[in-house]
Amino acid sequence: MANKITSLFNIQYPIIQAGMIWASGWKLASAASNAGALGLIGAGSMYPDVLREHIQKCKKATDKPFGVNVPMLYPNIEEIMDIIVEEGVNIVFTSAGNPKTWTSWLKERGITVVHVVSSVKFALKAQEAGVDAVVAEGFEAGGHNGREETTTLTLIPMVKEQLKIPLIAAGGIATGNTMLAVMILGADGVQVGSRFVASEEASSHQAFKKVVVDAKEGDTQLTLKELAPVRLIKNKFFDELQALYKNGTSVEELKAHLGRARAKRGMFEGDLEDGELEIGQIAGLIHEIKPAAQIIKDMIKEFKVAQQNANQTFF
Repeated sequence: MANKITSLFNIQYPIIQAGMIWASGWKLASAASNAGALGLIGAGSMYPDVLREHIQKCKKATDKPFGVNVPMLYPNIEEIMDIIVEEGVNIVFTSAGNPKTWTSWLKERGITVVHVVSSVKFALKAQEAGVDAVVAEGFEAGGHNGREETTTLTLIPMVKEQLKIPLIAAGGIATGNTMLAVMILGADGVQVGSRFVASEEASSHQAFKKVVVDAKEGDTQLTLKELAPVRLIKNKFFDELQALYKNGTSVEELKAHLGRARAKRGMFEGDLEDGELEIGQIAGLIHEIKPAAQIIKDMIKEFKVAQQNANQTFF
């Protein structure tokens, strides 16, 4: 299945396992890479020395390409980037910031750079900054999200219409059918997050994985738009936020209620009541926890069947 994405990263399938906070450690990244996808370590929830340890363990666990996802709002960003270079990682996905800040620096050191965006405007800015590919992520996605609220179904063809570099689709993709759908819309590959949260190798808490598997349509909602829009599973913490909104809360009150380490408490420590549980709408289609390799195998099998079925006459 050679295409722009498999060629760019030297991988078997055009699937990227997203570098999610509290889920994407070396175990998941190496398992995804070993299964033919591109595994990403999520640096957003790691101190610099922890990231170094995960990179070193990942190198021992796979001889296939893998990368690191770096949210550019990270406080230790310079140290993080130095560690990535020192450890010989040659693929970096950047997010949550201006791609101009680090793209040239990384490219000068021989690193392939991909930037995550939520709009056509930011996709073009990333292309202008010199990135090798763009991840365009729709409103369905879990975790931090774009303010534009553009769905994947509309975002991908709009970005494709104007972008000249390879395009990776994200948001609402967990099956071979959804993978084929976005590739028909113009994507060269897919980035998958929520489906890999419910994997055996994900470092997220087992209780959180079970909530993801049990989630139904409508169980997630975007909130905290005044701070940074984030899609969460509805729980006690979410209900408290809604109560604050009803009372005409201020940004300061929202910040105070959010506090620190709320995502860690929910997704990593398994506090299902007071923690922040970030997951995408596609959780309603995720019904069991599986090994990462099985997830990829199932996606490719479904993709090929869907591809054959797409040749049928609908009208």
